[in-house]
Amino acid sequence: MHVGAVATFAVPAGGVGYYPLLAQQISERICAAPRYRQKLCRVPCGFANQTWVDDPDFDLGNHVRHSALPQPGSDAQLCELVARIQSRQLDHSRPLWELHVVHGLSDNRFALITKIHHAMADGDRGLDIARLFFDSAPTVPPKPAPTAAAGRAPSPWRRVAEAALDLTHRPTAALAALSSDRAGGQTATANALWRVRGWYAAARTLLRPAPDSPLNTTIGTPRRYATAGTRLADYQRVRQAHGVTINDVVLATVTGALRGWLQQRGEPVPPTASLRVMVPVNVRTEQQVDTLGKNVSASFVDLPLGEADPLRRLGEICDRMQRHNNAGPSAQTDVLIRLASLLPPPLRTRGASLAGGLSRRLFNVVVTNVAGPQIPLDVAGARMRTLHPVAPLATGQALSIGLISYNGGIFYGLNADRDSTPDLDRLAAFITQSLQELIDTVPRLAHRDIHIPGVSPRLADPDGTGPVEPSGRVA
Repeated sequence: MHVGAVATFAVPAGGVGYYPLLAQQISERICAAPRYRQKLCRVPCGFANQTWVDDPDFDLGNHVRHSALPQPGSDAQLCELVARIQSRQLDHSRPLWELHVVHGLSDNRFALITKIHHAMADGDRGLDIARLFFDSAPTVPPKPAPTAAAGRAPSPWRRVAEAALDLTHRPTAALAALSSDRAGGQTATANALWRVRGWYAAARTLLRPAPDSPLNTTIGTPRRYATAGTRLADYQRVRQAHGVTINDVVLATVTGALRGWLQQRGEPVPPTASLRVMVPVNVRTEQQVDTLGKNVSASFVDLPLGEADPLRRLGEICDRMQRHNNAGPSAQTDVLIRLASLLPPPLRTRGASLAGGLSRRLFNVVVTNVAGPQIPLDVAGARMRTLHPVAPLATGQALSIGLISYNGGIFYGLNADRDSTPDLDRLAAFITQSLQELIDTVPRLAHRDIHIPGVSPRLADPDGTGPVEPSGRVA
């Protein structure tokens, strides 16, 4: 249950002499996020929530690690390294994050691979560890204040006492949250109707199973990782031409890619076939922008996998998303999560395990879309060229699809079970073909192509007649 990202950078002038500067900046800035110097502390007997405490033995060397590819390292080799790193669990006796610096990439590049437990970040907040080091200008900021000394971990008796106090407050707090207004200006009647609608949507999702799919199977520990790079301007052209949203175009692209990929594997895709995706939705308010915590809800959307026409596929997705948004998509998981907070931790842990096993009933695949900065970013003076996400796999889920928009590009990261997806590179190539099918529905207008670093100006051809690199990269 860790999330992450893979970013590539152009090595500045100075070559290998640059890396000590990078290590220094990482060391100086980690103090800006105290959570990254904290670890989980269990309550005796496990009858209450774990707590965050300062790690008195914190050692940056346990979290920032250096690797090197045989020069000139290819993107496929980088994806293989990402897959190996993401296959390993985090050490729960230490702060739950890692940052890997990868040397030796071709074209005078290096990479940063981040890895952070989902308990520390979600949605766009999953990039917090990277934001510690990013600058919007190629200058190195002044050195921050020294890190405060780590506090002492609370004694077992104190943890028990605090846990007992927490147990007495949790039921009333959870019930108050269930009855609280979704927005401050809502009337009691409107709020009650929204809650009833949330209960109904949650029950309907649980009772109506997701379609059968080869993407839902028993998975193991090893992972496979692939990437695809596309241009944001292409999604905007389709959006403007057909009056839809960027997210609609993204889901239509993913639907077409999954359709072509499954057909190439010999899987039956009848006209009525559909695929249910779980789409995380950011419900953080403006007052919560600078806070860590769980502020992501989930929407469940059925994609028209059997529709062969890309324009009809886009129209159906647009209609379904509009109906879903009008019904209050965040209400489904919002109600379930608040109900779960009424349970004591031991039962909640077992319930989470059960929910993980039932995930294949709720949805077939996760598609998470994070809006990133549209300006170039630097780390210690090195310009970031590409940024691909890594989303975790749920129990019984062989594939997760993440994408991040950055500096005029939309970058996909495909994380998958290694044994179930030996042809993951083909899915990466089908993403670019599916987007091209949507672009072909737009009337030909004069426009200026914008080159995005790391994104091929030619879309890959999954039939093997055109290049896959660098749009489709695979472990």
